[in-house]
Amino acid sequence: MYRSNLRNDKPYIPQGVGEIMDLLGSMMLSSPTFKDKAGYFPERNIDTEFFALNEGLKTIRKKVGEENYQALVVLSDKMRAYFEADQEDKTEDGLKGRDCIIEMEDILKASARRKPR
Repeated sequence: MYRSNLRNDKPYIPQGVGEIMDLLGSMMLSSPTFKDKAGYFPERNIDTEFFALNEGLKTIRKKVGEENYQALVVLSDKMRAYFEADQEDKTEDGLKGRDCIIEMEDILKASARRKPR
């Protein structure tokens, strides 16, 4: 397998609702540790994933509206707390964290359906 020696030290920040939805899908699969088991992204962890999510939410703040943005930030914070409390995925906290992802996706879908005024 070919691996480039070029490193991009700039963290990935999702731009737009679609990219945030993609990130949430990835987070659902890699939770609760967010480590890349395949080894392609050794730098990925809970800190990098939540940094990307929270910075991505800032990019869509105006698009989704202040109320939805605040709800998404609260869910992000709750989700992280649940996953940190259940690093081995053995308690209900992991499930609660995944429920937060689903709630976030629902908010994003609903905000995308609304017509801009």
